Amino acid sequence: MLNWFKRKKNKEEKEDEELSKVLDTELDISEKDQEEIDEEYIKEEENEDKNLEKSDLSQENHIKTEEFEVEEVEEKELSIFDKLKKGLTKTRKDFSDKIDGILNSYKKIDEELFDELEEVLVTADVGVSSTMKLIDNLRERVKEEKTTDPNEVKNLLKDEIRKVMLSSQSENKLNLDPSPSVILVVGVNGVGKTTTIGKLSYELKQEGKKVLIAAGDTFRAAAIEQLEEWSNRAGVNIISHSEGADPAAVIYDGIQAAKARNSDVLICDTAGRLHNKDNLMQELNKIFRIVDREYGEAQKEVLLVLDATTGQNAINQAKVFKEVANITGVALTKLDGTAKGGVIIALYDELNIPVKLVGVGEGINDLQEFIVEDFVEALFE
Repeated sequence: MLNWFKRKKNKEEKEDEELSKVLDTELDISEKDQEEIDEEYIKEEENEDKNLEKSDLSQENHIKTEEFEVEEVEEKELSIFDKLKKGLTKTRKDFSDKIDGILNSYKKIDEELFDELEEVLVTADVGVSSTMKLIDNLRERVKEEKTTDPNEVKNLLKDEIRKVMLSSQSENKLNLDPSPSVILVVGVNGVGKTTTIGKLSYELKQEGKKVLIAAGDTFRAAAIEQLEEWSNRAGVNIISHSEGADPAAVIYDGIQAAKARNSDVLICDTAGRLHNKDNLMQELNKIFRIVDREYGEAQKEVLLVLDATTGQNAINQAKVFKEVANITGVALTKLDGTAKGGVIIALYDELNIPVKLVGVGEGINDLQEFIVEDFVEALFE
């Protein structure tokens, strides 16, 4: 802004010198001519002011752009734990904060305290069965360790949750080595299957794997187009048929293409609109038979996609799919948009199904590997 004043002052001094020269030469200027000169001077001054304002605005926008780029870089540099912690914000506020409030309101440990903790666990969608187990274990720990300070209960509860989740012997990582491998993605419509496939394809490609997608959900309108869009974003190839085609036929062609192209990972979408267990079992068994027959050498994962925002309804879906398929892991989506993240504990305790992937944002790189220890820390931190 100081430069603007200097330039304006210099221009005024220059104009004064020119005006003095004009007077010295005693030119005969009419009033009309003088008005034209004045108007031209005013226009030039206004144009210069506008140019200066544009320059200042451009500089300000440049600064804002640099600030945005810095924020974007900082967002990209978030660690896996920080992303998980950020994604669990709503759950943590509805879980850990409430627990702190309860423990701070008690001077001694009694049954009323356990009852209030129980209510917090149930409302966080940990589930009645898992909640009862945790509270019973917690009560025993308090008795055994002769704990009297309510504030020490939080760490004991944290430890009990960790024990329940780690007691599962299932592997938390996707079993994709040695290649080739095939991932069958199952789940009802609306849980985020298409998005999960797209993000997973991107992540695997970033790891250096050659990925191929088979668009086996031929029943849902626009499912194929959406998956094609995601394949473009992820930079991977896709095998698809027309809407209404036989899903098993798509998977068959996907397997042949994966073999011919020496793909490391084949990710198969499956139908999510089947209305009952019998239809679901029939369709999935048909696909499983084709995979076993045509791709017997491949490592196999059956990944169930669940929506974290549905809470206990996700548990019910998992029970149905577990009856009709050998589910090897869960991809839990929309974890960042819910306070029902406690459903993860129930998945481990009640169904003994490991959560292998969690969606913690809308970005293409916001699908990440699930680590029990990180989850427990992020839940209570």
